[in-house]
Amino acid sequence: MIGTALTPGATKVLFCGAGELGREVVIAMQRLGVETIAVDRYPNAPGMQLAHRSHVINMLDGAELRRVIELEKPDFIVPEVEAIATPTLIELEKEGYKVIPTATAAWLTMNREGIRRLAAEKLGLPTSPYQFAETYEEYVEAVKNIGLPCVVKPIMSSSGHGQSTVKTEADIDEAWRISQEGGRAGAGRVIVEGFVDFDYEITQLTVRSISGTIFLEPIGHHQVNGDYQESWQPQEMSLKAKQEARHIAGTITAALGGQGIFGVEIFIKGDKAIFSEVSPRPHDTGMVTMISQNLSEFDLHARAVLGLPIPPIDFYGPSASKAIVVDGNSSSVSFDIKSALAEPQTDVRLFGKGELCGHRRLGVCLARGKDVNEALDKVMRMREKVKVEL
Repeated sequence: MIGTALTPGATKVLFCGAGELGREVVIAMQRLGVETIAVDRYPNAPGMQLAHRSHVINMLDGAELRRVIELEKPDFIVPEVEAIATPTLIELEKEGYKVIPTATAAWLTMNREGIRRLAAEKLGLPTSPYQFAETYEEYVEAVKNIGLPCVVKPIMSSSGHGQSTVKTEADIDEAWRISQEGGRAGAGRVIVEGFVDFDYEITQLTVRSISGTIFLEPIGHHQVNGDYQESWQPQEMSLKAKQEARHIAGTITAALGGQGIFGVEIFIKGDKAIFSEVSPRPHDTGMVTMISQNLSEFDLHARAVLGLPIPPIDFYGPSASKAIVVDGNSSSVSFDIKSALAEPQTDVRLFGKGELCGHRRLGVCLARGKDVNEALDKVMRMREKVKVEL
């Protein structure tokens, strides 16, 4: 049973993080009559603009997080970012609160060390070589052991923040600096990963629900310093590679447990699949599903969280997305999207981020085509036509 929002019997969902992905899940939940509460570290975050109520707190502060959750008494707690006091979520889950997909899954996946050790050391999934480092001296030693080139990431970050590639010894100090400034929880532990020789990388969106485990069509994507620029669906790949990718996705999500959507990032080399990362929530590259299928990743997440069945998904055809990334500084951003929307089978979503400070993703262009290349061509043209005024 789903209670009606703002009534004594309401079904309440509290979001820890209210960015553009959380915003879309808020919309999906509200279509089902759910009462939504958005929590983030800054006011007027995208999801806050639509939720029934919002709270601004430091989500790494366990006492503050507990205070808000005990105040709201939600039926479901949905983490949307990495920077959360996950030990507090584990305590709250033991006290009877429902954390999506589980508090342990949130803790493992919000820390690259936890998820990498689970995947490689417990589940035996193929991964890149890796080593963790706490101090600069340990980091330099790890780079030496892993070898060049290698990738350096904070153990807590998302959307490429704090990530860089060490190609030569001259890059070592700068990569350390970036990792210490870009982590969600501030300076700290990093992972040094060996460079994987791969043909392309996919996101295998995987849904765990009362209807079982469902795999969406694989999503290909292009990243710059770990930050997604374009994504497309489906990614062309061999049947064997697709089967291996789904085996990896099914194995890691089963180990994490719970219900919801997971974004499993996988490297593909020929017919081989290599595990990279997993997020227990909608994935930024999965925004392409807002135009590629009848139930987007956000709709699917909402259904899975609420314990609703998921019927066979209607895939509409080859589709693409292009992030609207803007550089500059402004507290008043305006868009002209008329020309971008002139082509058939296209859409634009603006996230409602009111402040721009440096480099930020403010929206996404979406398109379908007769094939992936046509869809990609459309979104590239669309982005050129989107005019942004600061």
